Amino acid sequence: MAKLHIKKGDTVVILSGDDKGVRGEVIAASPDEGKVLVKGVHMIKKHMKPRRQGEAGGIVEAEGAIYASKVALYCPKCGKGVRTKTKVLDNGKKVRVCAKCGAEL
Repeated sequence: MAKLHIKKGDTVVILSGDDKGVRGEVIAASPDEGKVLVKGVHMIKKHMKPRRQGEAGGIVEAEGAIYASKVALYCPKCGKGVRTKTKVLDNGKKVRVCAKCGAEL
């Protein structure tokens, strides 16, 4: 079973490719493929066929999956993409913190 450093709902920064430096929210994460969908990043055109009678088909723009290694979690305190550490709180709960400044993410 694969594990990702990114979860659904995280704010991330794109590290490489055409959308380098763009910040966006993770819509979906696929640990088995090692990929994530980021809102407004890597837009692809899908040719959709009408499914029901009366429904329109056409070309639809949608987010394409990108490898999770190409994104970094965004730290609002540092203002950039960072690596994370895991910190255990007093109640035994684990939280992700910025490796540089220690802010909770």
